[in-house]
Amino acid sequence: MRKRDHNVLTNAASLLICGLLAGVVVAAAAFPAVAMSGLAAKAGAETFGALPKELTVARAPQISYLLASDGKTPLATMYDENRRDVKFADISENMRDAIIAAEDHDFYNHNGVDLNGVARAFVNNSQTGADRQGASTLTMQYVRMGIAYSATHPADVIAATEDTSARKLREMRYAIQLDKEMSKDEILERYLNLAAFGNGAYGIYAASQVYFNKPPKDLKIEEAAMLAGLVKAPTSFDPTTKDGYPHAVARRDYVIDNMVKTGAITQQQAEEAKAVKLVVKGKRAPNGCVATNKNAWGFFCDYFYRWWMSQETFGSTTYDRERRLKSGGYTIITTLDKQAQTGADKAVRDAKPVTAKEAAMVAVIEPGTGRVRALSVNRNFKLDNPDKPKNKPHSDPEQRKNGKRGNYPNTVNPLLTGGDGITGYQAGSVFKMYTIVAALEKGIPLSYTFNAPQQFKSEYIIDRGNPAACEGTHFYCPTNSGLKAGGVQNMWSAFSASINTYFVPLQQQVGAENVVDVAKRLGIQFRQSKDAEFANSKEAAHQWGAFTLGVSQVTPLELANSYATLAADGKYCEPIPVQEIRDLDGNKLDVANPRCEKRFSTEVARAAVDAARCPVGDNSSTSKCGGSRTAAEVKWNVGKPVAGKSGTTDSEKTASLVAMTKQYAVAGILADPDWPQTNVKMKHKTSDGINPPVWQTLKAAMKGKKGIDFDPPGKKISLGDQRTIPGVSCLDVDRAKSRLSGAGFEPIVSSTRVTSDCPAGTAAGTSPSGRTIKGGIVTIVISAGKASNDDGGGNGRPGNGPSSGPPSSPGRPPDRPGG
Repeated sequence: MRKRDHNVLTNAASLLICGLLAGVVVAAAAFPAVAMSGLAAKAGAETFGALPKELTVARAPQISYLLASDGKTPLATMYDENRRDVKFADISENMRDAIIAAEDHDFYNHNGVDLNGVARAFVNNSQTGADRQGASTLTMQYVRMGIAYSATHPADVIAATEDTSARKLREMRYAIQLDKEMSKDEILERYLNLAAFGNGAYGIYAASQVYFNKPPKDLKIEEAAMLAGLVKAPTSFDPTTKDGYPHAVARRDYVIDNMVKTGAITQQQAEEAKAVKLVVKGKRAPNGCVATNKNAWGFFCDYFYRWWMSQETFGSTTYDRERRLKSGGYTIITTLDKQAQTGADKAVRDAKPVTAKEAAMVAVIEPGTGRVRALSVNRNFKLDNPDKPKNKPHSDPEQRKNGKRGNYPNTVNPLLTGGDGITGYQAGSVFKMYTIVAALEKGIPLSYTFNAPQQFKSEYIIDRGNPAACEGTHFYCPTNSGLKAGGVQNMWSAFSASINTYFVPLQQQVGAENVVDVAKRLGIQFRQSKDAEFANSKEAAHQWGAFTLGVSQVTPLELANSYATLAADGKYCEPIPVQEIRDLDGNKLDVANPRCEKRFSTEVARAAVDAARCPVGDNSSTSKCGGSRTAAEVKWNVGKPVAGKSGTTDSEKTASLVAMTKQYAVAGILADPDWPQTNVKMKHKTSDGINPPVWQTLKAAMKGKKGIDFDPPGKKISLGDQRTIPGVSCLDVDRAKSRLSGAGFEPIVSSTRVTSDCPAGTAAGTSPSGRTIKGGIVTIVISAGKASNDDGGGNGRPGNGPSSGPPSSPGRPPDRPGG
């Protein structure tokens, strides 16, 4: 860097001369007749000497960058002013020479104020009819810009830029002081980082990107000259406009000629540079979430923005937080997993085009950290132009009748994360997981059996006229899909086949208020007002009979995180969209760390996940899934250890699926956000259903990653207190029932008969045989007598009968309500 000694005598002389000249300038402005008098010069010098010396320049607003989790892939930029400070060494010598040639030939020779220039300007401006000349050095211009940027009141900005002698005096005084305190290179660096270059470009870094799509260290002579020429009048010399282009070329050539005069380049270099046709290659930097690197990533970007705006760390008011984001120059590494996000974007659009009224929504979260890895929906993240609308007619007939348009294909609503009136969607039987967790916490093991009927008459009170009430009563009486009996089920098999009449009585046993509490601890927020009324009142929650069937609204992100908490052995983590934030100086902010706490015991979480392996086609060493699985294709397609659950609401107005590994939890919901009472049936397994986008997203996220098996739960929480089942072979039915009841079991009688050595109509044995949970259901198997071709040897006595555990559920189509 070029250095220069500041001689004390030289500086003192400069101050004196500047003071005298300043007095002349002031006097000339106020009293032309006495401008050259000694009195005026003396007064001016005294005034100049009394001016403040210290200039504090606030750091100008800087652009913030959002990157994907790899720390390289651009996601978005956010700014009030498109500016990024660069070091002197990162600015080409061509640019440094060009700005000096354009604005201040003697920059490296004067002490902040060009005395000859001040004198020339005074003489010229004293002549009638002459064009006014300026005498501002680069240092004085920097002072002017610095005062304006540091102003806290509009009046201060005006004072910093108004054309008065007082302003000139202040600039001179500060310029001389700065010239003593900083090197010329440092002043030049600060000037180039602060100057405005038009088209939303502030500072040389943004200018070189906007106009030439290159960093400032790579600027050629002709490019640097054009940028230097813009500083004087960015609008008039704008090369991107038809009227401004010729002026920009003329100004560029003027600067190039001056570079020859200052000795920066040769005449031959000048002629070659002027012969180059001016071509502007760059463009304005994208700003905000509507201008993300890929439009589909706008929903994640919007989630990040809302998260930032909710953090008091970044300011006490939302205004302060937004200003900090858009002017702080942060480098923000988000949690967006490029691989998972790309997979999700493709999956939702393969299922539903952007023009579909149905929204296929997928959220991906990382268990154990809460890091949100992907958010995707088949919508364009953009505002629909009201003058030239592209959105389709509203799907709600009443709204459509009034001429209202829907929020598709374009929307900026937070469909996946909630807020701004988006309260979520009913998700159906995925909520049965919360009942399992509540039961496990109450000490009820996974092997708990119940003979699930076709219709269960509960103790929950609802309106008599409600279709879900038992005929002629006010009691809630849920049924299974297809109006089929569930049969004897445990938690594994009931969850696998999604048996409504198993989970409603289980919820009733543990208390619906406790199930709601589990959902809260898993992060369900209950945004909808009616849901909140039930959830926030213990008495109301106690009567929420249908809660286990998923009638409460939830967002895909909440749903994914609730299951992720269980995959993380009960550790709840607040969803977070960032993993590292660094300020302009490279300092790491301590705000991006996972925010986690243990909310469930490890054993409860592992047992719940063990049950969740059944619906998606997986098994553990402990699970007894039965024969019916609502989303068995997940395991087959993902090919890793998986867990999850599907869900459907009444009349199939929504469809949902959660599928997870130890590394990712993916939740998908298919719904019509504009019209919840849609007449469109939402599907599961078909190509336009919700299942394919979920498992395809999970498969894409897991590509190249090793599958990790879920840890199995302990025997106690899986099997409970096991007791020996007494023998009942060949006893009459009443005696068999009495013996089982006396041993602490709940006996039921099978409707089918089996051949055995026992007399027909008596007990042939039990199912299960051997041992089962204390208080569990034991089925008495009825004998049909010996087979007609039995020669007497047969297979011996059946003992306590088959030991296969609960029989397979008769099942139901996985796409039906409750699924």
